[in-house]
Amino acid sequence: MKKTILYFLLLIIILFSLKILLDNSKKIEIIKSKKEDKETALKLSKRVQEIKKLIASGSGYDKKIAFFIDMKIMSGRNRFFVYDLQKDKIIDEGLVAHGFGSETKFEGELKFSNVNDSKCTSLGKYYIGYSYNGQFGKAYKLYGLDKTNDNAFLRNIVLHKYSKVPYEEQINPICLSYGCPMVNEKYYARIEKIIDNSNKKIVLDIYY
Repeated sequence: MKKTILYFLLLIIILFSLKILLDNSKKIEIIKSKKEDKETALKLSKRVQEIKKLIASGSGYDKKIAFFIDMKIMSGRNRFFVYDLQKDKIIDEGLVAHGFGSETKFEGELKFSNVNDSKCTSLGKYYIGYSYNGQFGKAYKLYGLDKTNDNAFLRNIVLHKYSKVPYEEQINPICLSYGCPMVNEKYYARIEKIIDNSNKKIVLDIYY
């Protein structure tokens, strides 16, 4: 009888300890998530200011809308942001793939290149050019504005859709591209409408 009581008490202690560990783990994850969200917001704010400077320097750029892609965010999470430059807020967001050449042996770490056939994503500021019908249907040519991406047009780096890119966020990384910013078809339809309704060049900023 005494052994049974002891076993029962031991079981309660173990279960209570596990609950404490799980609760602490959840608290750590929440704190980590909040910290990451704050860092993401601060980084985006800095990028927005840089794009506003670029747009102010030339009359050909759209002063209302810009696109931002934060490649530091895991690909299963929304990291393609449609940003209202006048109201200073994100008005839409979605998943976007990076190039499989950007993958490294370290989880969560990416590399970037401006070299042809590298299949890597290139960081930097772009403007969205004309559309054409290619392998994935309607796509938009991208023109790199920095030394880190000035080969984008020659590399045939374009903004396009792909049926295998998920629409909803997920835990696991999504599929990879050949270096292009590649998005879900449903999300692409909304982006397409914005681009086609603008008579100015929309800026796309890819950063890490």
